[in-house]
This record gives sequence, C-alpha cells and structure tokens, in this order.
Amino acid sequence: MRYYSVVNFQNMKALAFGLTLVRHGETQYNKEGLLQGQLIDAPLSEIGMQQAEAAGCYLKDVVFSNVFVSDMLRARQTAETIVKHNSSCFGLQMASDPLLKEKSFGIAEGGRVQDVREMAKAAGQSFPDFTPPGGETQEQVKERVKEFVEKMLQQIGAEHWQDREEDETSLSAPLETSPVVGKPDDGVRGVPVHALVVTHGAYMSVAMRFFVEELHCSLPPDSNKAHMFYLSPNTGLCRFILTVRKENDRFTLSGIHCVFVNRGDHVKQ
Repeated sequence: MRYYSVVNFQNMKALAFGLTLVRHGETQYNKEGLLQGQLIDAPLSEIGMQQAEAAGCYLKDVVFSNVFVSDMLRARQTAETIVKHNSSCFGLQMASDPLLKEKSFGIAEGGRVQDVREMAKAAGQSFPDFTPPGGETQEQVKERVKEFVEKMLQQIGAEHWQDREEDETSLSAPLETSPVVGKPDDGVRGVPVHALVVTHGAYMSVAMRFFVEELHCSLPPDSNKAHMFYLSPNTGLCRFILTVRKENDRFTLSGIHCVFVNRGDHVKQ
C-alpha cells in the first residue's frame, strides 16, 4: 500500500510533496565566464557531463513521481542523465517546459559576466538583478516562476490526489518530514510524491526569492537568508516540501518549507 503524507489544515486534508530544483551542469560558456541566457543553447561540457553523472548517482535512490525540465539543451542533458540513474523514473515522461528556461539577458548574451556586473554597478544595481537592454526584468522572470508553480500544483494535484484519498490509512496521518542529516533523501523519506525540476541559475535565484518573500517559505534552522539567494553552483540542489489543499476543483498551496539550498555534495565527492 502506498503512503501519502497528509496534514490537517483547518480541518481540511492536504497532500504533501517534495520539490527538488537542480541547476544544469557546466557548459563551455559557464567555464569561460560568458552569459548564455536564452539565445545561446549550448550543450554540457565534459565537466558538465561529469557533474550531471555525479548528480544522477547522488540521487539514484531518491524517489521521484514527476520530472519537469527547461526546454534548453543544457538542462535537458542534465535531466536525462539524472533520470537514467534513477529506477523510480523508469517509464516517467519528462515534461519539457519553456516556463523553466533561463532569464533572458538581452544584448549581453554571449558576452562576459564581468562586463554585465560592471554595467549593473554603473547603474547602481547588482547582478543578476540588473536587466541589460532587451533582457527580462526580475519581475518578468518571477511571473514565469509563478505560472510554472501554479501549473505544477494543478498537475500534481490531479495526478496524485485521488491516490491519496483511496489510501484510507493516510487520512488522519500527520505530516512528519524526515530529518536533515546530509543524505540525498533528506526531507523526502516516506514522501513518494516528489517532483524533480531541472532549470537554470538565475531562474533558481528568482524562484528562491519568490518562495521566501512572497510565499513565506519557512527556512532551515540556522540558515543564512542571504545565502538563500546566491547563485547555485552547476548541478546544485535545492529542496522544498509543499502542502496542497483542494478547493472545489482546484489545488492551492497551503504551505512551503525549505529543506536545504544550493547543496553540491555530489560534485565535491
């Protein structure tokens, strides 16, 4: 019998599920300190493939029920490599979604990151908050994040809520997330509804800020709030636990907790 974590939320039941965000592996552009954005669809470098393999081996025993990926090559290659190592992903169809693509840096794409940092400084702003001409603003990227989260909630709710209702043993079970002890399945042991999302660095930074500042995501103990918004390393991992409740025919977010951010243990190993 499958076990679905359920919480009582103001006398309403809610489905809890894990969300693991992964940045793509290194490309030659990353190595050379050049911006890719959306127009440059570079493949992973040799090191990037090694990083993706390391991430796949690290996550091989973590159970995933859904896989979402940016439609850009570097993210797809990373996701495909992670999935091939994971037996729980056998038969799962990866959902390729342009809402997960990297932030557009306009005329700065293909140029040096350092040059854009200097442009931002001259404008009295910080990178990557700065928007070069023709690029996306942080607000525009945030709107894509919000749209993806809403889309994901509806899909996961539609796919897994019925399973949860049919499991009579779970209807009164409290949500107990597993402790964080430095293991690949931190926070998601016993939580079989778990989405893997492979995307990009600047996009993840915007998503983190949205989760914390607007969705009021609770943070891990002793966490550094500033660190939450740092650029994730290539194949860096961020994990969250979300709770969703059903209202009429729609699913709404009722809580979000951060398990860890920007973990790169697999690369160090």
